[in-house]
Amino acid sequence: MTASQPVKITVTGAAGNIAYSLLWRITAGDVYGKDTPVELALLEIPDAVGAAEGVAMELNDSAFPLLRGITVTDDPEVAFKDTKAAFLVGSRPRTKGMERADLLEANGAIFTVQGKALNAVAARDVRVLVVGNPANTNAYIAANSAPDLDPSQFSALMRLDHNRTLSQVSLKTGVPTAELTKVAVWGNHSASQFPDLTYSNAEVDETWYKEEMIPKVAKRGAEIIAVRGRSSAASAASAAVDHMHDWIHGTEDWRTAAIVSDGSYGVDEGLVAGFPTVSRDGKWEIVQGLELSDFQKERIEASVQELREEREAVAHLLKG
Repeated sequence: MTASQPVKITVTGAAGNIAYSLLWRITAGDVYGKDTPVELALLEIPDAVGAAEGVAMELNDSAFPLLRGITVTDDPEVAFKDTKAAFLVGSRPRTKGMERADLLEANGAIFTVQGKALNAVAARDVRVLVVGNPANTNAYIAANSAPDLDPSQFSALMRLDHNRTLSQVSLKTGVPTAELTKVAVWGNHSASQFPDLTYSNAEVDETWYKEEMIPKVAKRGAEIIAVRGRSSAASAASAAVDHMHDWIHGTEDWRTAAIVSDGSYGVDEGLVAGFPTVSRDGKWEIVQGLELSDFQKERIEASVQELREEREAVAHLLKG
């Protein structure tokens, strides 16, 4: 073990199902590496702090060689103090009868507070990954609530959609996922997303791709709930680990990351949207110079329009 100083990593919604899978992967060294000790901060709402303390007990009982300490708190500034990586998992779930605008309003309050706390006390090179849905707009809110941090330090989880796309192509073609290249998912982490195989080495039937695969990937979460009776927590946690690991260590092939747009490909500057990206020198970079077909432009625009509408719905939360 070469590193002596532990890296502080914060996970919100720490008593939830996603965190229950995520925390074990983090503590095993799957994010920073097997030679980097970690210190965990678990943030929960007051009513769930007790459950998060139970999670901390189990983590301690697992006797991870890399674990150097756990803090359990309901105070964002305590949780984010000097943190180097923050997984914002906790969010208000959509309940029966709740309109999307109401969901955005409820989560806006959460991510405004967390963005301000990160701005105040996190390490200046912190990386923030928003997992809690609606992830793209929650990341937009958090980034806009942290004016002293660079917008590039905020991202939202669309690696799950990327992994689902790889999986569906692999199941269809028999090609291992590791051998598939240049896959991307554009837009919003919602049913409007656009899984794009245009530049990949996947050899698939166009009808299957457009009429079966794209909607299947977009609706995979709902399919798993219908079959399993619970949400896809473990695969979301695995995707979050993949995202943060690649952000830190870099990539060769394309990955999908939802990052703050610089205006590329007609996506409004400032929106948090999924792009084909690579990670270099610790930063996500949008793959440039792609020629887009009318089909691609249409699908991307439809998803971006949804993000614009979400931005408008939360605009009042960011004034003042």
